[in-house]
Amino acid sequence: MLEEVFQEVYTKFKLHFYQSVFQRFATREATLTTVESFCMEGIMAMGEPTIAEFSRMMGISTPNAAYKIGSLVRKGYVEKIQSTVDRREYHLRPTQKYINYYNISYSYLHTVIERARERFSPEDCKKLEEMLSVVSHELMPEMDMLTRVQAEAPERVAEDEKTNA
Repeated sequence: MLEEVFQEVYTKFKLHFYQSVFQRFATREATLTTVESFCMEGIMAMGEPTIAEFSRMMGISTPNAAYKIGSLVRKGYVEKIQSTVDRREYHLRPTQKYINYYNISYSYLHTVIERARERFSPEDCKKLEEMLSVVSHELMPEMDMLTRVQAEAPERVAEDEKTNA
């Protein structure tokens, strides 16, 4: 039963995202291919990865990742930020153009969370948060690289900003 309900919730979030993507295709607002949309989802989730980190996380070759990133840069959805710590390294940062696109798609998550806060007690919401945290941090070891990259992103940005100041 738990598996079925979890799958149902996950599927509904995916379907809502797909609806958002297809609505943009219908109105010709979208310039991202489906694969590029998935690449951007990965970059957003990883929090300013390098191309090498992105390619490892996605299980694709570095040249293939670089090709996909090049297309996203040309379309204005990603910018490559040179590291001030290691000048050979570039971090992938979504542009405001993509963030606007992303926020429309993910406003549904905020809506569902607000509905949960209205429906459930603060204690139940806290317990749900704790359970989801355990799922994310302990029960999904395959995604440890994602967690590491996310944790390092703010430190890299702060270090780069300090060096540029």
